[in-house]
Amino acid sequence: MRRAYLHFTRFPVQRKVLELPELAGRPFALVEEVRGQRRVAFASTTALKAGVRPGMTLTAATALEPVLRHFPYRPEDEARALTVLGEALMALAPGFQLSPPEGLWLDAGAAHLVGGEEPLAVLALERCAELGYRGHAVVASEAFTSRALARHGARRVEVVPEGGGARALAPLPLAALEGGEGAAFSSLGLTTLGEVAVLPAGAVAARGGVAGARVHARCRGEDDTPFVAAVLDEVLEERVVLDFPAESFEPLRFALKTLTDRLGARLSGRRRAAVRLTFSMKLDPRGQARVPLTLARPTAQAKLLLDLARHRLEELKLENPVAEVSARVDEHSEDRGQQLALGDAPEGDAALEVVLSRLVTTLGEHSLFAAGLEAVHRPEAAHGARGFHPPERRRGLAAEGLEAGARADVAAGVGRERPSRLLAAPACLDAEVAESGRLLAARLGGKRHRVTALAGPERLGGEWWADVPYQRDYYRVHFEGLGPAWVFRDGRDGRFYLQGLFD
Repeated sequence: MRRAYLHFTRFPVQRKVLELPELAGRPFALVEEVRGQRRVAFASTTALKAGVRPGMTLTAATALEPVLRHFPYRPEDEARALTVLGEALMALAPGFQLSPPEGLWLDAGAAHLVGGEEPLAVLALERCAELGYRGHAVVASEAFTSRALARHGARRVEVVPEGGGARALAPLPLAALEGGEGAAFSSLGLTTLGEVAVLPAGAVAARGGVAGARVHARCRGEDDTPFVAAVLDEVLEERVVLDFPAESFEPLRFALKTLTDRLGARLSGRRRAAVRLTFSMKLDPRGQARVPLTLARPTAQAKLLLDLARHRLEELKLENPVAEVSARVDEHSEDRGQQLALGDAPEGDAALEVVLSRLVTTLGEHSLFAAGLEAVHRPEAAHGARGFHPPERRRGLAAEGLEAGARADVAAGVGRERPSRLLAAPACLDAEVAESGRLLAARLGGKRHRVTALAGPERLGGEWWADVPYQRDYYRVHFEGLGPAWVFRDGRDGRFYLQGLFD
C-alpha cells in the first residue's frame, strides 16, 4: 500500500504559537510531569538557542532562560490537532492515520486524481501551510520508510519508488530508529541504517531476537505494519481549555479563532457546510452558558464563523470567568461551493453573509427568507416565501425521479424567462385592443402606455378540478415609458391582466 507521511517538526510548539500568536519568537516550553518532576517535553526555537532541551527539568530550563514561559503538555491536545489536520486533508486522501505527537499518514491510493504522488504531497503541505503548519512529506510503500525519511531526511518532499526503501533509508543515522532500538547496533560501531541492513539476517536474529530481526527488516525496507484509518467523529465538536480563566472577551478571541479554524478545516475536508452551531462556555468555579448560532447560508469558511461568533459573544454578560469554550456543529449540509458572476468580489459577498447571519441571530431564524417553488402551476402561486433550510439528503433514485418530476410540473415553461417582480395577484388592465385582438396600449396609474413590442403567446392552463380553473395566453410586452412586462389574456373573460415586470 502506498502511503504519505507528513512530519511537522515540533508540532506541539507550532500548535501553541497558532493558538497564542504572542508567543512567536519568544522562549517557551511545554512541560509534562515525570516521576513527580516537571520536565520539558518540547521547547520553542528561541528556548533551544538558550540551551533548553527536552527532558530537562523546568527549574534547570528556567535557570538558563529566566523569561521562559511554560505551559502544560497534554498529548490529547496534540492528537486532537493532528486529527483536525487529517480531516482537512480528506479532500486529497480517502483516509489518514495518526502518528502523534508530530505526524500522520495519508492513504496515497488516490494520488492519481491529483496528478500523482509528488503533487499529492505538495498539495497536502500547501493545505497544511494554509492552516499554519510547516512540515515534510514522504510517499513510500512502508510505514517505517515514509516516517523515517520525513523525520530525518533532507528533502521537503520525497517519493520512494516501490522496492526502493532500502536504498532511500541507507544514509539515515541510527537515530531514525525509535525507542532505543538502535542502541544495540550502535554498540557494534554502526552509524547508519544502511550498515545495519547489510548484516546477515540470521546473525541479527540470533543476537537480537525478534526485536532485532524486526529492526533489521525495516532497515532493508521491509515493513508490514498495516494502515489503520482513523474513525471520524459523527459529531463535529471542538474544545479549548484556557490556561487561565478569562474575565473578559479579549482572552477568548484566540480560543474562538482556534475553534473556528478547526471546525472550518474539518468541514472543508468532509465537503460539508455548517448551518447551525452552538458555542458553550464552562465557567469557573461553576456555571455554563450556551449560545446558538444560525447561519443565513451554509458555510465552511473559518473567518466567517469567527466573525459571527464574535458578534454573538463579545457583548455577553457572564456571572463567572470562562475556563473552557467549545463549539459544536448541530446541523450541516453538503458544501456545493459558490459560483460567482464575472466581476463579483468574494470579499463583498462574504460581508453580505455576515450581515445576513447577524440579522438571523439577532431577529430570529424566520426574519430572512427566500422564494421557494410550490407544487402549483398558477404563476402567482408557483412560489412563496420560506425560511432557509438546507436541502435534504437524497432518498434514492426513485425519490430523485419523483422530485425531478415534481419540479418539472412546478416550473412550467422551464427555460423561458420569467419576470423578476411578480405581482401577488394579477392586476386587470384598461387595455386598448385592435380588431385582430392585438394589444395596442394600456392605462396604468392613470397614464396611457403604448405597446412598442410584443412577443408570445405562451399558453398556460390547469387546475380544472378546482373552483377557479384558468386558461391564459401570456405575452412579453414592452410598454412605452414603463419597460418590459408580463401580461396575459384570460380565456374566461378575454381581458388583459398584468402579472409582473422585468427589471
